[in-house]
Amino acid sequence: MKHRPILKYTLLLSLFFCLTEGKAQFDARLSQYWAVPGYYHPASAGQTDNKLNAYAAYGMQLMGFTRAPRVMYFGADMPFTLFNKQHGAGVGLFNEGIGLFRNQRYWAQYAWQTKIRKSKLSIGLQVGMLNIAFDPTDIDLGDETDDEAFPTTAESGTSLDVGLSAYYSHPKFYAAFSAHHLTAPRISLGEKSHIKVHPILYLSGGYNIQTRNPLISIQPSMQLQSDFISTRLDVTGQLLYTYRSRVFRGGLTYSPNTSLTINLGLTIQGITLGYAYEYFTSKIGIASGSHDLVLRYALDLNLFKRSRNLHKSVRIL
Repeated sequence: MKHRPILKYTLLLSLFFCLTEGKAQFDARLSQYWAVPGYYHPASAGQTDNKLNAYAAYGMQLMGFTRAPRVMYFGADMPFTLFNKQHGAGVGLFNEGIGLFRNQRYWAQYAWQTKIRKSKLSIGLQVGMLNIAFDPTDIDLGDETDDEAFPTTAESGTSLDVGLSAYYSHPKFYAAFSAHHLTAPRISLGEKSHIKVHPILYLSGGYNIQTRNPLISIQPSMQLQSDFISTRLDVTGQLLYTYRSRVFRGGLTYSPNTSLTINLGLTIQGITLGYAYEYFTSKIGIASGSHDLVLRYALDLNLFKRSRNLHKSVRIL
């Protein structure tokens, strides 16, 4: 049948891009990077005083392509005091399905914190496991099932994954640096195939600009990521409208030579919901962009504490 050669080449391309030490960065990207700091920066754990933060994110990338990437992230972090010193702890779970591959990561985070006047400096460590699985069992190759070039059984491999991070925050701005996959994990899939994950660096920063109108603020931010093979820069501008305990936001993110992303968000009583759509400026087209949904819940660890100022400027974090 005519669709067999197409399927054959599709599988070969999938193996080439996913199993060789290619030029693409391994980590999946979440468009609303400022809303999920724990995914990028272990040192952000416990940054918000007396708050337990829980995150969930779901991404549908490259819409319109068969077996396009789907990503899910769940995380939580909180501050704690030990020996009269402030610390932070966090956990995370990430799952990505792309073609015939599944990438899963889970980790624990620890952050040591120290206050510098109104600012806070955190040094973080992330330790976890990385699992990559390849499953071709639901692919029908017809008469070509005996072709030795095509694996017919599911394979998976696991490796230790370690990251380091530094996070500096102020009520008006933040700056963060992280290095992921420092162990350069090498995942074996069977006897002949392997994936080598290169270390990747993240540099992030943002600022809160309060306008003359106390209800309106502007938040520019940026994130640079690189594995020394490829580099991506995202520059974001957001407008926030704050009224009592409600915050409405909207903005744009531009990545040179890659994409333009629009985002919208709403925060009510500690619950934040954000949506983003990424439009690629290449020939992929606007209809084959990526959707990104983020949900965040902040729970006050001191249930007897009440907010004294519902109109104050929104923090950058």
